[in-house]
Amino acid sequence: MGNIKRTDLAVEARELWQESAKKTTTLPGVEAEDDIVENYKITRVRILNEQGAELLGKPIGLYVTLELGDFFERTQPQAFAEAVRALAQEMRPMIPDKVNHTALIVGLGNRNITPDAVGPLSMESVMVTRHLVEKIPDVFGQMRQVAALTPGVLGMTGIESGEIIRGVIGRTNPDLIIIVDALASRALNRLCTTIQVADTGIVPGSGVGNARAALNKETLDVPVLAVGVPTVVDAATMAADLIEQAGIADIDPAILQKFGNGMIVTPKEIDSQVSDVARVVGYAINMCMHPELSVEDITNFLS
Repeated sequence: MGNIKRTDLAVEARELWQESAKKTTTLPGVEAEDDIVENYKITRVRILNEQGAELLGKPIGLYVTLELGDFFERTQPQAFAEAVRALAQEMRPMIPDKVNHTALIVGLGNRNITPDAVGPLSMESVMVTRHLVEKIPDVFGQMRQVAALTPGVLGMTGIESGEIIRGVIGRTNPDLIIIVDALASRALNRLCTTIQVADTGIVPGSGVGNARAALNKETLDVPVLAVGVPTVVDAATMAADLIEQAGIADIDPAILQKFGNGMIVTPKEIDSQVSDVARVVGYAINMCMHPELSVEDITNFLS
């Protein structure tokens, strides 16, 4: 049933490969390691060559996954700051060395549809500094120039996100683009509790079967980091996992596909969870762009 399971997470794609043939050997062309950073679990999956890319169905590159776990149940005030620092710490080494000037942060998605709003909501917590550095260099001249963009969706604008981004690139000349978007997971317990950062760019909408043009260094001529938060599970994927967990085998994949029929599943607390995790993403981008700032400094700037 592995062939019908859909996920945007490299860590889950690796799990699916291992499950598909009950393989315990090392996945060819792929390296993976687990770590703990600021009390949160980190998994780094590096796809090394075309063999690994073909097996996982993802481009060659580095995919870092931060697992927030019980983040929404944590009452300690440091939980948010630890999550922000952990994500920022993982993002910084993924930025090419020559990048030191202007960054364009892009929040993809439809803010009117909650599971798809993580990109636009993240932009509300991004420190926009490009105009300040240009207009008040005596005060802000040491800061990285950051611009933010929420291009909306094709159905509302009639323009592909990639076309809008390329137009803005032509005017702002960034040397780094960070794109934030919603993803699909295979597991309910990863929804809004997992953040993936990839240095390979992104194919918007691929997780829900509505793939648009790829946004990466090859298509935009600028290094692209993709930050994604899974907010939905494909219904057929969830059904397949539940059936396997129940010990039932040999279910016709076509039946599950018909059952799902394009349906997706999302948590009942999606409103508050998307808002909270989007804030983590926005703050982490700020800390990545401006390593000298603390969470308190960022809050003061945004207020």
